[in-house]
Amino acid sequence: MFVDQVKIFVKAGSGGNGMVAFRREKFVPNGGPAGGDGGKGANVVFIVDEGMRTLVDFRYKRKFKAEDGENGMSKSMHGRGAEDLVVKVPPGTIVKDVNTGETVADLVAHGQTAIIAKGGRGGRGNKRFATPANPAPELSENGEPGQERDVQLELKVLADVGLVGFPSVGKSTLLSVVSAARPKIAAYHFTTIVPNLGMVDTGDGRSFVMADLPGLIEGASQGVGLGFQFLRHIERTRVIVHVIDMSGAEGRDPYEDYLAINKELEEYNLRLLERPQIIVANKMDMPEAEENLAIFKEKIGNDITIFPISALTKTGLKELLLDTIDTLEKTPEFPLDELLEKEEENTVLYKYQAEEPDFEISRDDDGAYVLTGAKIERLFAMTNFERDASINRFARQLRAMGVDEALRKKGAEDGDTVRLLDYEFEFQE
Repeated sequence: MFVDQVKIFVKAGSGGNGMVAFRREKFVPNGGPAGGDGGKGANVVFIVDEGMRTLVDFRYKRKFKAEDGENGMSKSMHGRGAEDLVVKVPPGTIVKDVNTGETVADLVAHGQTAIIAKGGRGGRGNKRFATPANPAPELSENGEPGQERDVQLELKVLADVGLVGFPSVGKSTLLSVVSAARPKIAAYHFTTIVPNLGMVDTGDGRSFVMADLPGLIEGASQGVGLGFQFLRHIERTRVIVHVIDMSGAEGRDPYEDYLAINKELEEYNLRLLERPQIIVANKMDMPEAEENLAIFKEKIGNDITIFPISALTKTGLKELLLDTIDTLEKTPEFPLDELLEKEEENTVLYKYQAEEPDFEISRDDDGAYVLTGAKIERLFAMTNFERDASINRFARQLRAMGVDEALRKKGAEDGDTVRLLDYEFEFQE
Protein backbone atom coordinates (compact mmCIF):
# COMPACT_ATOMS: atom_id res chain seq x y z
CA MET A 1 0.00 0.00 0.00
CA PHE A 2 1.41 3.37 -1.00
CA VAL A 3 0.61 5.98 1.66
CA ASP A 4 1.96 9.50 1.12
CA GLN A 5 -0.05 11.61 3.57
CA VAL A 6 -0.93 10.97 7.20
CA LYS A 7 -1.61 12.87 10.44
CA ILE A 8 -0.03 11.81 13.73
CA PHE A 9 0.31 13.07 17.32
CA VAL A 10 3.72 13.47 18.96
CA LYS A 11 4.49 14.31 22.59
CA ALA A 12 7.93 14.88 24.01
CA GLY A 13 8.76 13.78 27.54
CA SER A 14 8.32 16.13 30.48
CA GLY A 15 11.24 16.99 32.72
CA GLY A 16 11.57 15.21 36.05
CA ASN A 17 10.53 17.04 39.22
CA GLY A 18 13.09 18.65 41.48
CA MET A 19 13.22 17.45 45.09
CA VAL A 20 13.15 19.09 48.49
CA ALA A 21 15.65 17.31 50.72
CA PHE A 22 18.19 18.11 53.44
CA ARG A 23 21.46 16.58 54.51
CA ARG A 24 21.04 14.06 57.29
CA GLU A 25 24.54 13.01 58.24
CA LYS A 26 26.20 11.98 61.45
CA PHE A 27 27.83 14.88 63.25
CA VAL A 28 26.05 17.36 60.92
CA PRO A 29 23.05 18.42 63.02
CA ASN A 30 21.84 21.21 60.74
CA GLY A 31 22.65 20.05 57.19
CA GLY A 32 21.88 22.31 54.23
CA PRO A 33 19.57 21.67 51.27
CA ALA A 34 20.38 18.55 49.23
CA GLY A 35 17.51 18.15 46.78
CA GLY A 36 18.59 17.16 43.26
CA ASP A 37 17.29 18.42 39.92
CA GLY A 38 15.00 16.41 37.71
CA GLY A 39 16.28 14.91 34.44
CA LYS A 40 15.46 16.31 30.99
CA GLY A 41 12.51 14.86 29.12
CA ALA A 42 13.13 13.03 25.82
CA ASN A 43 12.75 14.73 22.44
CA VAL A 44 10.76 13.20 19.59
CA VAL A 45 13.27 12.96 16.74
CA PHE A 46 12.55 11.99 13.13
CA ILE A 47 15.34 10.33 11.16
CA VAL A 48 15.42 9.50 7.45
CA ASP A 49 15.69 5.81 6.60
CA GLU A 50 16.35 5.23 2.91
CA GLY A 51 14.95 1.71 3.24
CA MET A 52 11.42 3.10 3.70
CA ARG A 53 9.32 3.94 0.66
CA THR A 54 5.93 4.94 2.08
CA LEU A 55 4.24 6.23 5.24
CA VAL A 56 2.14 3.09 5.62
CA ASP A 57 3.61 2.28 9.07
CA PHE A 58 1.98 5.44 10.43
CA ARG A 59 -1.44 4.11 9.46
CA TYR A 60 -1.24 1.66 12.35
CA LYS A 61 0.51 3.80 14.94
CA ARG A 62 -0.53 7.43 15.13
CA LYS A 63 0.61 8.46 18.62
CA PHE A 64 4.25 8.78 19.64
CA LYS A 65 5.05 9.67 23.26
CA ALA A 66 8.60 10.04 24.54
CA GLU A 67 9.69 9.19 28.09
CA ASP A 68 9.76 11.66 30.97
CA GLY A 69 12.94 12.55 32.81
CA GLU A 70 13.65 10.97 36.17
CA ASN A 71 12.82 12.93 39.33
CA GLY A 72 15.57 14.47 41.41
CA MET A 73 16.73 12.60 44.53
CA SER A 74 18.17 13.30 47.93
CA LYS A 75 21.90 13.76 48.58
CA SER A 76 21.98 16.25 45.67
CA MET A 77 21.57 13.47 43.11
CA HIS A 78 20.08 14.59 39.80
CA GLY A 79 17.52 12.52 37.93
CA ARG A 80 18.53 10.73 34.75
CA GLY A 81 17.58 12.36 31.46
CA ALA A 82 15.40 10.26 29.13
CA GLU A 83 16.70 8.99 25.79
CA ASP A 84 15.18 10.57 22.69
CA LEU A 85 12.37 8.76 20.91
CA VAL A 86 13.63 8.17 17.35
CA VAL A 87 11.02 7.72 14.61
CA LYS A 88 12.05 6.56 11.13
CA VAL A 89 10.56 8.25 8.06
CA PRO A 90 11.20 7.73 4.33
CA PRO A 91 13.33 10.22 2.37
CA GLY A 92 11.26 13.05 0.94
CA THR A 93 9.07 13.51 4.03
CA ILE A 94 7.79 16.98 4.88
CA VAL A 95 6.54 17.55 8.44
CA LYS A 96 3.93 20.27 8.97
CA ASP A 97 2.22 21.50 12.13
CA VAL A 98 -1.50 20.88 11.67
CA ASN A 99 -2.61 23.86 13.77
CA THR A 100 -0.27 26.53 12.40
CA GLY A 101 0.52 25.18 8.92
CA GLU A 102 4.23 25.77 9.63
CA THR A 103 6.74 23.47 7.94
CA VAL A 104 8.63 21.89 10.83
CA ALA A 105 11.11 19.84 8.78
CA ASP A 106 11.93 18.78 5.22
CA LEU A 107 13.74 15.45 5.45
CA VAL A 108 15.47 14.29 2.28
CA ALA A 109 18.91 12.74 2.97
CA HIS A 110 19.57 9.35 4.57
CA GLY A 111 20.40 9.81 8.25
CA GLN A 112 19.09 13.40 8.38
CA THR A 113 17.40 14.17 11.69
CA ALA A 114 15.03 16.82 13.04
CA ILE A 115 13.58 17.43 16.48
CA ILE A 116 9.81 17.50 16.01
CA ALA A 117 8.84 17.93 19.67
CA LYS A 118 11.25 19.20 22.36
CA GLY A 119 11.47 17.57 25.75
CA GLY A 120 10.95 19.67 28.87
CA ARG A 121 13.84 20.63 31.13
CA GLY A 122 14.08 19.11 34.57
CA GLY A 123 12.76 21.00 37.57
CA ARG A 124 15.26 22.43 40.05
CA GLY A 125 15.72 20.96 43.51
CA ASN A 126 15.81 23.06 46.65
CA LYS A 127 19.61 23.17 46.58
CA ARG A 128 19.30 25.56 43.63
CA PHE A 129 17.22 28.06 45.61
CA ALA A 130 19.55 28.44 48.59
CA THR A 131 20.57 32.05 49.30
CA PRO A 132 22.30 33.76 52.22
CA ALA A 133 18.91 35.10 53.30
CA ASN A 134 17.25 31.68 53.00
CA PRO A 135 19.93 28.98 53.36
CA ALA A 136 17.43 26.13 53.80
CA PRO A 137 14.58 26.68 51.31
CA GLU A 138 11.65 24.27 51.13
CA LEU A 139 11.20 25.14 47.50
CA SER A 140 11.48 23.08 44.34
CA GLU A 141 10.17 23.03 40.76
CA ASN A 142 8.22 20.46 38.83
CA GLY A 143 9.62 19.45 35.46
CA GLU A 144 8.74 21.47 32.38
CA PRO A 145 6.01 19.81 30.26
CA GLY A 146 7.20 18.29 26.99
CA GLN A 147 6.06 19.85 23.74
CA GLU A 148 3.14 18.15 22.07
CA ARG A 149 1.72 18.76 18.61
CA ASP A 150 -0.37 17.29 15.83
CA VAL A 151 1.70 17.02 12.68
CA GLN A 152 0.97 16.05 9.10
CA LEU A 153 3.50 13.99 7.20
CA GLU A 154 3.61 14.43 3.44
CA LEU A 155 5.81 12.26 1.25
CA LYS A 156 7.12 13.76 -1.98
CA VAL A 157 9.08 11.11 -3.81
CA LEU A 158 12.74 11.84 -4.40
CA ALA A 159 13.34 11.58 -8.12
CA ASP A 160 15.64 13.55 -10.41
CA VAL A 161 13.34 13.19 -13.41
CA GLY A 162 9.55 13.03 -13.43
CA LEU A 163 7.46 11.57 -16.26
CA VAL A 164 4.25 13.51 -16.94
CA GLY A 165 1.55 13.12 -19.54
CA PHE A 166 -1.98 11.93 -20.13
CA PRO A 167 -2.94 8.38 -19.11
CA SER A 168 -1.87 5.60 -21.48
CA VAL A 169 0.77 7.62 -23.35
CA GLY A 170 3.45 5.06 -22.47
CA LYS A 171 5.14 6.47 -19.34
CA SER A 172 5.15 3.14 -17.48
CA THR A 173 6.42 1.31 -20.56
CA LEU A 174 9.24 3.84 -20.95
CA LEU A 175 10.26 3.44 -17.28
CA SER A 176 10.20 -0.35 -17.57
CA VAL A 177 12.56 -0.44 -20.58
CA VAL A 178 15.11 2.10 -19.29
CA SER A 179 15.31 0.79 -15.70
CA ALA A 180 14.76 -2.32 -13.61
CA ALA A 181 11.40 -0.99 -12.37
CA ARG A 182 8.40 -3.17 -13.16
CA PRO A 183 5.32 -0.96 -12.98
CA LYS A 184 1.91 -2.40 -13.77
CA ILE A 185 1.13 -1.90 -17.45
CA ALA A 186 -2.29 -2.41 -19.05
CA ALA A 187 -4.35 -1.02 -21.91
CA TYR A 188 -6.63 1.17 -19.84
CA HIS A 189 -6.41 4.57 -18.17
CA PHE A 190 -4.97 4.97 -14.68
CA THR A 191 -3.06 1.71 -14.65
CA THR A 192 -0.51 3.67 -12.59
CA ILE A 193 -2.16 4.62 -9.31
CA VAL A 194 1.04 5.02 -7.26
CA PRO A 195 4.38 6.63 -8.20
CA ASN A 196 7.00 4.16 -9.40
CA LEU A 197 10.73 4.86 -9.10
CA GLY A 198 13.50 3.40 -11.25
CA MET A 199 17.26 3.88 -11.44
CA VAL A 200 18.25 4.65 -15.03
CA ASP A 201 21.78 3.84 -16.29
CA THR A 202 22.70 5.94 -19.31
CA GLY A 203 25.49 3.55 -20.35
CA ASP A 204 28.35 6.02 -19.91
CA GLY A 205 28.86 5.62 -16.18
CA ARG A 206 26.15 8.09 -15.20
CA SER A 207 22.72 7.40 -13.73
CA PHE A 208 19.63 9.14 -12.36
CA VAL A 209 16.33 8.33 -10.64
CA MET A 210 13.19 8.52 -12.76
CA ALA A 211 9.63 8.59 -11.42
CA ASP A 212 6.58 7.38 -13.33
CA LEU A 213 3.68 9.40 -11.94
CA PRO A 214 -0.04 8.75 -12.38
CA GLY A 215 -1.47 10.23 -15.57
CA LEU A 216 -2.81 13.76 -15.45
CA ILE A 217 -6.07 14.89 -16.99
CA GLU A 218 -7.68 18.28 -17.43
CA GLY A 219 -8.79 19.60 -14.04
CA ALA A 220 -6.15 17.60 -12.14
CA SER A 221 -4.97 20.72 -10.28
CA GLN A 222 -8.53 21.10 -8.95
CA GLY A 223 -8.69 17.50 -7.79
CA VAL A 224 -10.09 15.72 -10.84
CA GLY A 225 -8.89 12.15 -11.37
CA LEU A 226 -5.75 10.93 -9.61
CA GLY A 227 -3.57 13.85 -10.64
CA PHE A 228 -4.12 16.16 -7.68
CA GLN A 229 -3.13 13.45 -5.21
CA PHE A 230 0.24 12.94 -6.85
CA LEU A 231 1.05 16.33 -8.40
CA ARG A 232 3.00 17.08 -5.24
CA HIS A 233 5.58 14.48 -6.21
CA ILE A 234 6.56 16.49 -9.30
CA GLU A 235 7.69 19.36 -7.04
CA ARG A 236 10.93 17.63 -6.09
CA THR A 237 11.97 16.64 -9.63
CA ARG A 238 14.60 18.79 -11.33
CA VAL A 239 13.75 17.82 -14.90
CA ILE A 240 10.32 17.01 -16.35
CA VAL A 241 10.02 14.54 -19.23
CA HIS A 242 6.73 15.24 -20.99
CA VAL A 243 5.55 12.10 -22.81
CA ILE A 244 3.05 12.60 -25.66
CA ASP A 245 1.21 9.89 -27.60
CA MET A 246 2.07 10.94 -31.14
CA SER A 247 -0.03 8.19 -32.73
CA GLY A 248 -3.32 9.86 -31.81
CA ALA A 249 -4.75 6.36 -31.47
CA GLU A 250 -7.49 7.49 -29.09
CA GLY A 251 -8.55 10.37 -31.30
CA ARG A 252 -6.65 12.93 -29.25
CA ASP A 253 -4.67 15.83 -30.63
CA PRO A 254 -1.01 15.67 -29.45
CA TYR A 255 -0.62 19.46 -29.41
CA GLU A 256 -3.82 19.96 -27.39
CA ASP A 257 -2.58 17.32 -24.92
CA TYR A 258 0.73 19.16 -24.61
CA LEU A 259 -1.01 22.45 -23.80
CA ALA A 260 -3.45 20.82 -21.37
CA ILE A 261 -0.74 19.13 -19.28
CA ASN A 262 1.33 22.32 -19.03
CA LYS A 263 -1.78 24.21 -17.97
CA GLU A 264 -2.34 21.76 -15.10
CA LEU A 265 1.30 22.06 -14.02
CA GLU A 266 1.05 25.85 -14.05
CA GLU A 267 -2.22 25.97 -12.11
CA TYR A 268 -0.92 23.58 -9.44
CA ASN A 269 2.30 25.50 -8.90
CA LEU A 270 3.69 28.22 -11.13
CA ARG A 271 7.25 27.21 -10.26
CA LEU A 272 6.84 23.81 -11.93
CA LEU A 273 7.21 25.46 -15.31
CA GLU A 274 10.63 26.81 -14.28
CA ARG A 275 12.03 23.30 -14.55
CA PRO A 276 13.57 22.16 -17.83
CA GLN A 277 11.06 20.14 -19.83
CA ILE A 278 12.08 17.47 -22.34
CA ILE A 279 9.38 16.61 -24.89
CA VAL A 280 9.12 12.96 -25.91
CA ALA A 281 7.03 11.90 -28.92
CA ASN A 282 6.18 8.29 -28.08
CA LYS A 283 4.60 5.46 -30.11
CA MET A 284 6.42 6.46 -33.29
CA ASP A 285 6.06 2.85 -34.48
CA MET A 286 2.32 3.42 -34.95
CA PRO A 287 0.63 4.50 -38.23
CA GLU A 288 0.14 8.27 -38.71
CA ALA A 289 2.70 9.05 -35.98
CA GLU A 290 5.17 10.62 -38.45
CA GLU A 291 2.43 12.79 -39.94
CA ASN A 292 1.20 13.87 -36.51
CA LEU A 293 4.78 14.66 -35.43
CA ALA A 294 5.27 16.95 -38.44
CA ILE A 295 2.06 18.84 -37.57
CA PHE A 296 3.10 19.01 -33.90
CA LYS A 297 6.52 20.48 -34.77
CA GLU A 298 4.87 23.08 -36.95
CA LYS A 299 2.61 24.20 -34.10
CA ILE A 300 5.18 24.12 -31.32
CA GLY A 301 7.99 25.78 -33.31
CA ASN A 302 11.49 24.79 -34.32
CA ASP A 303 13.16 26.19 -31.20
CA ILE A 304 12.02 23.26 -29.03
CA THR A 305 13.78 19.91 -29.33
CA ILE A 306 11.54 16.85 -29.59
CA PHE A 307 12.75 13.28 -29.10
CA PRO A 308 10.81 10.79 -31.24
CA ILE A 309 10.91 7.34 -29.62
CA SER A 310 9.09 4.06 -29.39
CA ALA A 311 9.21 2.64 -25.89
CA LEU A 312 7.71 -0.57 -27.22
CA THR A 313 10.43 -1.19 -29.82
CA LYS A 314 13.11 0.59 -27.74
CA THR A 315 14.12 2.99 -30.52
CA GLY A 316 15.42 6.51 -29.88
CA LEU A 317 16.01 5.87 -26.17
CA LYS A 318 19.79 6.43 -26.04
CA GLU A 319 19.61 9.98 -27.38
CA LEU A 320 16.77 10.77 -24.94
CA LEU A 321 18.62 9.44 -21.88
CA LEU A 322 21.88 11.21 -22.72
CA ASP A 323 20.12 14.54 -23.22
CA THR A 324 18.20 14.00 -19.96
CA ILE A 325 21.35 13.36 -17.90
CA ASP A 326 23.13 16.32 -19.54
CA THR A 327 20.19 18.59 -18.69
CA LEU A 328 20.07 17.20 -15.16
CA GLU A 329 23.74 17.92 -14.50
CA LYS A 330 23.37 21.61 -15.29
CA THR A 331 20.04 22.07 -13.49
CA PRO A 332 20.17 23.17 -9.83
CA GLU A 333 17.83 21.84 -7.19
CA PHE A 334 14.59 23.73 -6.63
CA PRO A 335 14.03 24.35 -2.91
CA LEU A 336 10.46 23.73 -1.77
CA ASP A 337 10.72 26.63 0.66
CA GLU A 338 10.55 29.77 -1.47
CA LEU A 339 12.18 31.83 1.27
CA LEU A 340 15.31 29.71 1.15
CA GLU A 341 15.81 30.07 -2.59
CA LYS A 342 16.08 33.84 -2.29
CA GLU A 343 18.80 33.67 0.32
CA GLU A 344 22.41 33.01 -0.56
CA GLU A 345 24.50 30.49 1.32
CA ASN A 346 25.89 31.65 4.67
CA THR A 347 23.26 34.39 4.85
CA VAL A 348 21.20 34.72 8.00
CA LEU A 349 17.52 35.52 7.54
CA TYR A 350 15.92 37.48 10.37
CA LYS A 351 12.16 37.25 10.42
CA TYR A 352 9.90 39.46 12.50
CA GLN A 353 7.71 37.47 14.84
CA ALA A 354 5.21 39.21 17.04
CA GLU A 355 5.74 38.21 20.66
CA GLU A 356 2.87 36.34 22.24
CA PRO A 357 1.52 37.94 25.42
CA ASP A 358 2.50 36.24 28.67
CA PHE A 359 -1.17 35.80 29.51
CA GLU A 360 -4.70 36.67 28.44
CA ILE A 361 -7.81 37.17 30.57
CA SER A 362 -11.35 36.16 29.60
CA ARG A 363 -14.62 35.43 31.40
CA ASP A 364 -16.40 32.10 31.72
CA ASP A 365 -20.18 31.73 31.70
CA ASP A 366 -20.15 31.36 35.48
CA GLY A 367 -18.42 34.74 35.85
CA ALA A 368 -14.97 33.36 36.69
CA TYR A 369 -11.91 35.08 35.27
CA VAL A 370 -9.89 32.68 33.12
CA LEU A 371 -6.12 33.04 32.66
CA THR A 372 -4.57 31.55 29.52
CA GLY A 373 -1.20 31.81 27.80
CA ALA A 374 1.80 29.57 27.12
CA LYS A 375 4.12 31.26 29.63
CA ILE A 376 1.70 31.42 32.53
CA GLU A 377 0.55 27.83 31.95
CA ARG A 378 4.17 26.68 31.88
CA LEU A 379 4.86 28.40 35.22
CA PHE A 380 1.73 26.76 36.65
CA ALA A 381 2.79 23.30 35.46
CA MET A 382 6.25 23.72 37.00
CA THR A 383 4.95 24.83 40.41
CA ASN A 384 4.92 22.28 43.24
CA PHE A 385 1.61 23.06 44.97
CA GLU A 386 2.38 20.68 47.82
CA ARG A 387 4.81 23.21 49.25
CA ASP A 388 3.76 26.58 50.67
CA ALA A 389 7.06 28.10 49.61
CA SER A 390 6.41 27.10 45.98
CA ILE A 391 2.87 28.49 46.09
CA ASN A 392 4.12 31.81 47.47
CA ARG A 393 6.77 31.94 44.73
CA PHE A 394 4.09 31.35 42.08
CA ALA A 395 2.01 34.20 43.53
CA ARG A 396 5.03 36.51 43.35
CA GLN A 397 5.65 35.48 39.72
CA LEU A 398 2.05 36.32 38.79
CA ARG A 399 2.32 39.68 40.47
CA ALA A 400 5.58 40.44 38.68
CA MET A 401 3.98 39.55 35.33
CA GLY A 402 1.22 42.08 36.01
CA VAL A 403 -1.60 39.57 36.43
CA ASP A 404 -2.96 41.20 39.60
CA GLU A 405 -3.13 44.64 38.01
CA ALA A 406 -4.68 43.26 34.79
CA LEU A 407 -7.41 41.50 36.79
CA ARG A 408 -8.23 44.74 38.61
CA LYS A 409 -8.56 46.54 35.28
CA LYS A 410 -10.93 43.82 34.10
CA GLY A 411 -13.11 44.46 37.13
CA ALA A 412 -12.02 41.67 39.47
CA GLU A 413 -12.97 42.25 43.09
CA ASP A 414 -12.04 40.66 46.39
CA GLY A 415 -13.36 37.08 46.52
CA ASP A 416 -13.87 36.63 42.74
CA THR A 417 -12.87 33.26 41.24
CA VAL A 418 -9.83 33.11 39.01
CA ARG A 419 -9.28 29.94 36.95
CA LEU A 420 -6.00 28.72 35.47
CA LEU A 421 -6.23 25.35 33.72
CA ASP A 422 -7.81 23.04 36.36
CA TYR A 423 -6.86 25.22 39.31
CA GLU A 424 -9.16 27.83 40.92
CA PHE A 425 -8.23 30.46 43.47
CA GLU A 426 -9.79 33.58 44.96
CA PHE A 427 -8.70 37.06 43.98
CA GLN A 428 -7.59 39.02 47.02
CA GLU A 429 -6.83 42.71 47.24
